Amino acid sequence: MLDFNQKAGVLRKTTLVDYPGHVACAFFLSGCNLKCPYCYNTGLVLSPTQEDLDNFSTIQELFDLMDKRSAVIQGVAISGGEPLINQYTPAIIEKAKKMGLHVKIDTNGINPEILERFMNEKSLRPDFVAMDLKTSPARYATEMIGENYLHFGDADFFEEKLRHTIKILSQMPPESREFRTVLVPHLVEETDIKTMGELLPKDASWQFAPFRNENCIDPRYNRITPYSITQEEALVDYARTFIQGAKLR
Repeated sequence: MLDFNQKAGVLRKTTLVDYPGHVACAFFLSGCNLKCPYCYNTGLVLSPTQEDLDNFSTIQELFDLMDKRSAVIQGVAISGGEPLINQYTPAIIEKAKKMGLHVKIDTNGINPEILERFMNEKSLRPDFVAMDLKTSPARYATEMIGENYLHFGDADFFEEKLRHTIKILSQMPPESREFRTVLVPHLVEETDIKTMGELLPKDASWQFAPFRNENCIDPRYNRITPYSITQEEALVDYARTFIQGAKLR
């Protein structure tokens, strides 16, 4: 039995950016099966501190907000962390669906079996999925997880999972999916963009975001100088040679 009164993550009561084209609320669930060195959501990925917990909300608070603002919000964005591995995600989706709200899920793409199950169940099927594609798949095995994580060094594992997720999303209408990449120096270069671009469906919406060198899980990334706007634009222009729908947000 799920306890909806446990602190579960960060609630954003109103957002115009977390679900494209919708006024939504968003819940960022704690827990992730990656450890991206540049991630700044440390309280959601690592064991939360007391300060983190003080800022966390419960699922019941999310449900209460959805009931109270049902005439205002159009959708719910479920993010993280990694929501596909979180025990509360199915309950949030089912609650939203019963209320007639649209559901968006953010995922890191390495849990295709769970995503496929959701897609095959009407009560759990998201209306929009955003997948983070972080770098070349082979680099996940050593640069996106810690040495004590399962599958450390297993490049084939990560490539298979990412390809599987992209295949699932390729079967969705183009307007109901997007792929996202943070332009992190050393992790995302032209060779990585080429590799990623060749994996994506040609009609993909590929959204690029600048790297923020602050509060990174790996402190060394706080000392990395972000790409200049000129460099970012050049990389996105290169991405457009593979995917016309590549944009810099």
